[in-house]
Amino acid sequence: MTKALAMLESHPADLGGVDPEAIAAAIQECLTCAQACTACADACLAESDPAAMRDCIRTDLDCADVCEVTVRILSRRGDALGVTRQLLAVCEQACRACAEECERHAEHHRHCAECAEACRSCEDACQQLRQHLG
Repeated sequence: MTKALAMLESHPADLGGVDPEAIAAAIQECLTCAQACTACADACLAESDPAAMRDCIRTDLDCADVCEVTVRILSRRGDALGVTRQLLAVCEQACRACAEECERHAEHHRHCAECAEACRSCEDACQQLRQHLG
């Protein structure tokens, strides 16, 4: 059991029928993606021509920020499911954009390949949770 799942299940408020494992999976994927994107941006800055990686760096940092906000919202109980759904959709879009950008560099930069993989996993987890929320 992940700490995210343990925290969700230990909360005294009801989840309103939402599967805590789906929420915990999205939280974990968002955390992993945020870390991967932050590390990828840093690795891009260490490349021989960081200016050529500018779009990748910006997309990485945008995705990391969106993932971190998504974790915070998913970790709290709230009645604004519409906001949560919209945030999950935004997170999917940020992850998709970052994955696409990183995939452009993946052949030459392993950190971009790793980041793209994390982004795709996060995109999938957010999509699954959003569909579960209705």
